[in-house]
This record gives sequence, C-alpha cells and structure tokens, in this order.
Amino acid sequence: MPLVEIRNLVKVYQTGQGVFGDGRGQLRAVNGVSLDIHAGETLGLVGESGCGKTTLGRMILRLVEPTSGSVNFDGNDVLAATPAEMRRLRRHMQIVFQDPFASLNPRMRIEEIITEPLRIHAARAENGDAGHAGPREAARNMLRAVGLDESALARYPHEFSGGQRQRIGIARALILRPRFVVCDEPVSALDVSVGAQIVNLLKELQRQFGLTLLFISHSMPVVRYLSDRIAVMRRGVIVEVGASEQITSQPAHEYTRSLLAATPEPAPASS
Repeated sequence: MPLVEIRNLVKVYQTGQGVFGDGRGQLRAVNGVSLDIHAGETLGLVGESGCGKTTLGRMILRLVEPTSGSVNFDGNDVLAATPAEMRRLRRHMQIVFQDPFASLNPRMRIEEIITEPLRIHAARAENGDAGHAGPREAARNMLRAVGLDESALARYPHEFSGGQRQRIGIARALILRPRFVVCDEPVSALDVSVGAQIVNLLKELQRQFGLTLLFISHSMPVVRYLSDRIAVMRRGVIVEVGASEQITSQPAHEYTRSLLAATPEPAPASS
C-alpha cells in the first residue's frame, strides 16, 4: 500500500475573467491528478513553471484546500481530517519551501526557528535523538545533520547565506522526524554549486532518516539525479509517470521529450 495516495485531485481558482482557464472565469491549476508515493522513495515532480506543481504539493499537505479529489496518508483521509487530526498528521508530513530568504522569520533566532515545530505540537519528536533530548539538544543534533555548527543557534537568518538558510529550513522540517516531506523547488533560488550541495544533502538525509520525498522541480537533471520515479506535469495534468531511468531514456510523451531536449548538455572536456 502506498504511503501517499492521491486520487483525482482538482484545484480551481476563480479568476474573475473569462479570458483565462476554461472561459468561465476559472483557472484549473490542478486538473484530476492521481499519484501514488511509496514509503522510502523519492518521487520527482517535474514540469515548467506555472504548471501546478507547487499547488499540488501544498494540496497534499492541505496547505491549499483542494476543490475536489482525495488524499490518503498512511491510511488516513487527509481532506476529511478534523483540525485536531490534521495537527497530528502534520507531525509526519512536512515541507521545505522554495525561498530560503522568505521562509525564515528574520526576528527569530535559529534555535527558535528550528524548535518552533516542537512548541507548536506541544511535544517532543517521537523517535531518534529529538525524542530523547530537550528542544535545544534536538536542534543541535539536527543542525549537525544538515552540516551546520551549533554556534548557529544564537544567530539570526540574515547572518547566513542562501544555502545555509536552506539547510536551516531543512532542519526545521525534519525536527519532528516526519515520514513524508514535500521539497518545493528547494534549490531554484540558489546558484548551481550550492544547489548541488543541497541536493546531495537531501539524498543523504533521505537515506539516514528513511524519508519519503516528493521533490518538485523544473530541472530535469536535478530530478533525474535524486528521484527513484518521475512524474511529468503539464498544465495541471500528469502526462507521464515512471522509473527515473525509463522516463529519461525512453520518454513516452512528447512533452517529456521536449523537456529532455531543452536540458543543456555538459561541455566536452578540453584536451
């Protein structure tokens, strides 16, 4: 049984202008998406900007309310959950946001930022180091896991680079030891070398903590490197799903082929 089951998920926005969407003042950002995400895997969700990837990721976590459809997490109906039930579920379902500059409160010290989920849920994490330590020690352990020194705890977000801020955002997402994490374009705001470090970090953390990841990106090379399977999204619809190797070597859909064709080839090594 998949850890996450998504069936016929739809999100319609009222635009107020008939020029958009279906001609009746509506925009279908996500249009009937069905996906399974299996425990322990990384599913890459790839497509052009504006195709509905972020909306889909946030609907899975119920940060955006779907218009229709269903989301099932580990046997729990996410969309039917009460606020109390949703709070319990969110301990196991977290998100890493795209913009490391906007996603951290500039008025909070790093220790406060990382331990905030523990305070919100009024409990310590259920297992691992965070389950046996106080919030400060849990934050120290998580900082070490993401490659930062514990001296960061007393500092503020503006004192860190973009890549370091994204590591802090990852630490915050993992402090409760979730089972499932949505990574919403976590490297698109970073330069290439720093982004590669974050991708490698996510790969290591996925192995270390047994995470299940939905990795959202517009970059086919990044998705190909990180993902076990790839889902290709276009205009709110999943057009193709398959093993990473299959999608990148034998794409079945014309749109997937166009994404691969648009991927720059590495420059040949100079002799």
